[in-house]
Amino acid sequence: MSSLSQRPMNPVVGQALSHEAADLHVTGAALYTDDLIERTRDVLHAWPVQSTHARATVTAIRTAPALEVPGVIRVLTGDDVPGVNDAGVKHDEPLFPTEVQFYGHAVCWVLAETLDAARQGAAAVEVDYEPLPAIVTVREAIAADQFQGAQPVMERGDLTTAFDSAAHVFSGEFEFKGQEHFYLETHAALALVDENQQIFVQSSTQHPSETQEIVAHVMGVASHEVTVQCLRMGGGFGGKEMQPHGFAAIAALGATLTGRPVRLRLNRTLDMTMSGKRHGFHADWRVGFDANNRITALDATLTSDAGWSLDLSEPVLARALCHIDNAYYVPNVRVAGRIARTNKTSQTAFRGFGGPQGMLVIEDIIGRCAPLLGVDATTLRHDNLYQPGQTTPYGQPVAQAERLGRAWNQLVDQADVSRRLREIEEFNATHRHTKRGMAITPVKFGISFNLTAFNQAGALVLIYKDGSVLINHGGTEMGQGLHTKMLQVAATALGVPLSTVRLAPTRTDKVPNTSATAASSGADLNGGAVKHACEQLRERLAVVAAQHFGVNPADVRFEAGVVSAIGSKAEPITWSDLTTRAYFQRVQLAASGYYRTEGLHWDSTAMQGEPFKYFAHGVSCTEVEVDGFTGSYRTRRVDIVHDVGDSLSPLVDIGQIEGGFVQGAGWMTLEELVWDESDRPTRGRLQTQAASTYKLPSFSEMPEEFHVSLLEQAHEEGAVYGSKAVGEPPLMLAFSVREALRHAAAAFGSPGASVNLGLPATPEAVFWAIESARAGHCGDDLRRDSNAVQPPRPDADAPAMHPLSEQMNEEHEPRQSMLEEPAKA
Repeated sequence: MSSLSQRPMNPVVGQALSHEAADLHVTGAALYTDDLIERTRDVLHAWPVQSTHARATVTAIRTAPALEVPGVIRVLTGDDVPGVNDAGVKHDEPLFPTEVQFYGHAVCWVLAETLDAARQGAAAVEVDYEPLPAIVTVREAIAADQFQGAQPVMERGDLTTAFDSAAHVFSGEFEFKGQEHFYLETHAALALVDENQQIFVQSSTQHPSETQEIVAHVMGVASHEVTVQCLRMGGGFGGKEMQPHGFAAIAALGATLTGRPVRLRLNRTLDMTMSGKRHGFHADWRVGFDANNRITALDATLTSDAGWSLDLSEPVLARALCHIDNAYYVPNVRVAGRIARTNKTSQTAFRGFGGPQGMLVIEDIIGRCAPLLGVDATTLRHDNLYQPGQTTPYGQPVAQAERLGRAWNQLVDQADVSRRLREIEEFNATHRHTKRGMAITPVKFGISFNLTAFNQAGALVLIYKDGSVLINHGGTEMGQGLHTKMLQVAATALGVPLSTVRLAPTRTDKVPNTSATAASSGADLNGGAVKHACEQLRERLAVVAAQHFGVNPADVRFEAGVVSAIGSKAEPITWSDLTTRAYFQRVQLAASGYYRTEGLHWDSTAMQGEPFKYFAHGVSCTEVEVDGFTGSYRTRRVDIVHDVGDSLSPLVDIGQIEGGFVQGAGWMTLEELVWDESDRPTRGRLQTQAASTYKLPSFSEMPEEFHVSLLEQAHEEGAVYGSKAVGEPPLMLAFSVREALRHAAAAFGSPGASVNLGLPATPEAVFWAIESARAGHCGDDLRRDSNAVQPPRPDADAPAMHPLSEQMNEEHEPRQSMLEEPAKA
């Protein structure tokens, strides 16, 4: 066992503790970025002047009318930028554009004494536009050949031979929309400038170091002249990885020019119309199966809808390509990716970072093709799971493939799947207008940043004479419990009670050059850095203690704030006594820790290598009930088994699994982004601008029964204290909700119905899927090669038995294909 993953006796990690700021959250005492204005004098407020065109040249800006509004102090324009007029790392996001690229694009910003005065001043600014043709949908971009960035291709095997020898070949397409982050706290920044012209920015950001870098180059100064602090965030989900930088730069520019603090906080409508979302995707695919229904070939083209600029679209696409296999072995594969440029908000990171989009494609393929192969989708999924010794399409061994099978079996047993499936079949046979469905879906998700350089972290740990400990690390807290885990890691590494340790806000002047808190890597990276710093301090203190005990430093033991030694007759001493002795012996009581993820290699050009430290695994089972008249449904029960290694903090991890699943279920079933695609002057305007028009999961959508279990015997060698990442992987467990709805909708039709279900699977989408099943049109949108072998026709009067009800290993009657077979192209 590695020293990084090994746990001492009676560790603080692994204890089921509540979130370190839970009391502050529920009582309203927790401070967020915008709360700090109450503690800051003479604050000015910023409000944007937004474009009323999806694409247009800005021909004139008249700011004088705004300055006549009482309370307006200044209007910021591109002429005021002392450095680089750009807020993007790809240098394609002008902070003050001369050509607006989406409806709601900020042209300039008004600063005023009050928020209302700033809003009125923005309304008074006069802007002249020359409208230009705008591309709003990904299909329009494909037709117009409007792409940006790299176009990677991932290949393995011999597709031509694989398709020629396949027993069954299907092809089709799949398009799905993105998702709004809808964090509780919208984008916010508060900037101050001191007497030395040092810029201090409080920002709701997942990436303080990059916010610092962007502010510095907009202001034309070096990074050491800018300090960024993130106290905490009220949610991020990836939406605050890249997008906060421009807002922080506006606040910093205003503070520098006026000499007064500047607060920028977007209300919900501004946030939704100005900030990026999850990338929507379009997929063309062709898949081959052998006579045993194993996937033998996959050829796909994934096109992401990036919006107007690149942002993080290239790594999002790369991860989508790397996750199109999900948990299934595909020996012959070619997946091409491209990034569509549309006149919409610049889409950005979102929990899963392209992984959900890639995995969704293969899950939809399996859900569509299984009935046409004459098997149940659950059987098809189970039989195609990775096995030990197999590798991903990009060449990385799936080192823990057996965990997929273990998680699957643990779930089937705990959820009593066989009995419940028999009950579902009986229910469906006796209820004409209401049907139930169940689905089991797996998750295999790679953990590490796509860009190898980002897989590093730093920490600064300080011990004071009285024994109290202060931790600084580069990760940010957005409610996910990272700080809680870091406190537990430090207390474990030092051998002190949790109450001894306190954590400071994340600041760029304490830990430099940090990576974003993203890619589910926060605990792995920062935990490794915190542990490294604590181990340095413990080694120094062990030398001091060894003098007292008369033993070798290796024989000194630290546990629960008491220091003792093996083989010594001397009485143990307290931790605080030892730290005081160390101070008087002039032993340094501060240490910088560092961690870099080892064993990573990635060739982004060839799309080959081992980009992930490990894979997180999970399996979920969802049961739904659908009304045949309306398409409305309820989630009756959800069961999850998820692999978090040896959990650092079980309560936090279970909360992340539950929250990730619900957020994924929202994307699968409820949340629908709608842009105006008409030719009216409002073309390109986001029509779902608030919770009144953008449907979010609520208590009414929660499962009536919700069971979450952690995978047993799941120690992760080579990760901090044997744990695994938990932030993103649970979101993909929600695929089981959509697949259960597909199962239920198919039950309204003839056996073997291949149901095409939209995403999000809203009640309306479910209703149309039911109608298609009733009419026998299922599968009409798919193409099947003429060399495909039709499965035997089942007895139309026989009930369609789910194979799991027969323990998944008995023979079952294959279902009839609903497709006619056109001539092979």
